[in-house]
Amino acid sequence: MNFEPAVAKGFQDFLPPESQKRAAVRRIMEKYFRLYGFQPIETPTIEYDELMRSGNLEEDEAVSDRFRLKDRGSRNLGLRYEFTFQLARILKQNPNLKLPFRRYQIGSVFRDEPISSSRFREFTQCDIDIVGDSSTEAEVDCLAAFSDILKELKIKPRIKVNNKKLIISILESLKIQNKDSVMKELDKIDKIGEDEVKGNIRKYADTNQVLALFKLMEKPMDFFVKNLFDGAEEISSLLEKAKAYGFKVEFDPYIMRGLSYYTGNIFEITAEGQKSSIAGGGRYDKLVGKYLAREIPAVGISFGLERLTSLAKIKPKPTKTIVISIEQDKEAINLAKKLRKNNISCILSFNRPGKALDYANSYKIPYAIFIGQEEMKSKKYKLRDMEKGQESLLTEKQILKKLEK
Repeated sequence: MNFEPAVAKGFQDFLPPESQKRAAVRRIMEKYFRLYGFQPIETPTIEYDELMRSGNLEEDEAVSDRFRLKDRGSRNLGLRYEFTFQLARILKQNPNLKLPFRRYQIGSVFRDEPISSSRFREFTQCDIDIVGDSSTEAEVDCLAAFSDILKELKIKPRIKVNNKKLIISILESLKIQNKDSVMKELDKIDKIGEDEVKGNIRKYADTNQVLALFKLMEKPMDFFVKNLFDGAEEISSLLEKAKAYGFKVEFDPYIMRGLSYYTGNIFEITAEGQKSSIAGGGRYDKLVGKYLAREIPAVGISFGLERLTSLAKIKPKPTKTIVISIEQDKEAINLAKKLRKNNISCILSFNRPGKALDYANSYKIPYAIFIGQEEMKSKKYKLRDMEKGQESLLTEKQILKKLEK
């Protein structure tokens, strides 16, 4: 049987122009990560399976869908399904790490789950986290950084927040048991609708409790603050502080997020006109310090590069020019070096002009510079605008000035 090479199911390649757009989005993200003082880290793609499923994480869908491996020593390993759980190991192995620790990470994560046109088994995750800071300011800082990224990508966000302590407090006020199961059902309301969610919750509560729950969920934030519901003050503080940064945050009591390790405020961001979320996160104060036998406050936000790239209204910049040598290779090489020294991207071509121009058109390179015997005599280079078809003779200094724009 002949082997027909193909991408494995659930995985994908990225080629120009899509790969160029991804790179442009990534540069914008990293610019704001650095502006907000986050430090880059890198972690292994493979971790011990015990680390990935420790505690009550095994119950979470992302964890149960992890890729499992064994090495030659029969050790149980797996491909990381996210980055957050790795922070617990990092703090255990680096106990003297100065807190608060502000980190960002971009890399591949893997989930062995059903695939669709928009769901793959490998995707690029982007995280920012602040470890060792329990303040609401840290939460707002994460949201502000992401808000600035979206602004430059020309994506209009809708930022919604909830609080796990508040939801537990609401359920306890109604004497509803099986709180984790009820929260998982509430998290499905956008997918399956209110009626079906109510029906599912009746497995854990009677009809009066269910009706009272949904009536309570309609109350404004002021009601929960005045009646001293746990977690309400944390949300109220977040809503107020976000105003100082100039972005709007909404309270939504139905946001639960999929991972069980959240302990306080929870975030979910959607794009205007879109139902599915583009980012999520929150406070997880009981996770990162567990191997040090102490609680270390932490908050973060996570988003996928693929989703953000698909929504970004930006055009990646192609290579600026192609330098075409017409039997003037040394001069062409020298000009290319000067262009690159001035941060002007270029490609050298020693092919026939027709072939070089065809190549430039294929990759949407906007300018072509011809260097031949006539150009050497006049000490001016022929610059062609590939889109307009216009040509002009310019000195080296004029070309550098024009292409620097």
